[in-house]
Amino acid sequence: MFADPVKIMVVDDAVTNLRCAKEALKNVGDVFTVPSARRMFELLPQVRPSLILLDINMPEMSGLEAIKILKNVTDLTHIPVIFLTSNTDLGTELEGLNLGAVDYITKPFDPALLKKRVEVHLTMLVQKKTLEEQSQRLKDFNENLQRLVQEETRRVSALQGAVLDTVVDMVEGRDDLTGGHINRTMRWLGILLEGVEKAGVYPETRRDWDDHLILNSSRLHDVGKISVSDTILQKPGKLSEAEFNVIKTHPLVGAKIIDKISLSLPNDYLFLTHARILAMTHHEKWDGTGYPHGLSGVGIPLQGRLMAISDVYDALVSPRPYKDAYSHEKAVEIILADRGRHFDPDLVDVFEKVCHLFVE
Repeated sequence: MFADPVKIMVVDDAVTNLRCAKEALKNVGDVFTVPSARRMFELLPQVRPSLILLDINMPEMSGLEAIKILKNVTDLTHIPVIFLTSNTDLGTELEGLNLGAVDYITKPFDPALLKKRVEVHLTMLVQKKTLEEQSQRLKDFNENLQRLVQEETRRVSALQGAVLDTVVDMVEGRDDLTGGHINRTMRWLGILLEGVEKAGVYPETRRDWDDHLILNSSRLHDVGKISVSDTILQKPGKLSEAEFNVIKTHPLVGAKIIDKISLSLPNDYLFLTHARILAMTHHEKWDGTGYPHGLSGVGIPLQGRLMAISDVYDALVSPRPYKDAYSHEKAVEIILADRGRHFDPDLVDVFEKVCHLFVE
């Protein structure tokens, strides 16, 4: 089930409990049954478990005493501990959680429930490790970018495209369900920008815009997905409400990532300003029902209102695990029907005039 070998240590002075736990968890990973906390500490130098199930009431050394030692040893403090106990005293439970336990399982335990609770915590460990690796990659990316921008302006400009390509690859490489989304939405956005220019829509807002710069910036609109767990991004099916709530954090995370990049640069770069707006606002809706801030109407920056149409169109005409790709005609029909609800009415009018170019 899990990519790396999983080792689970079950510590309990009752042989029956050890046998029951080993049988319940045999398909989850390698299970090491240990009759006492003292013996656990003897084995830990040789066996570094992913998770410890620790009985509270044991002779010689209780589970509470054992976790105090565990959490004070640098090499052991990261190992999550779930207490096994028949004690229903809330004070004891609170004490255990304060000492660093991640969960409680009451005895006698149901094998199926024990297995599920262990799997949940192991999944959380995998997600935490993934986030830490991504954070390190992002830190390396920022450090490399900071060194690059200290060079001549000409070389920085030449490298800008390569840096964007790297970020796009990092984002899209983790989400094999939406491959090519970033480059396609950039094309749709380019068509919309040309249509807006010809129609003379929002001329004051666009007076100083560089459309080429905005198109490049749009490639960072989904950079926040770098923080979303692979188990969610690559889930072969429709997301649960909780999983979708995680997805909904990516505009805020994207803005924070771009802020970090901006702080590492010696000068202000307009393309990052546009990129932050696009990342933060492309899921806002004209009627105020979007996320992350529930902005509405012209309170949504124009960049985000344009990106919303490009983003939704691509989602509609692309296959997903929970739906087939819609035809261009169906996608256009859906977007036109959402005029004044999801989308800016004036921009939908422009879209209606230029949408034939999306398929050409």
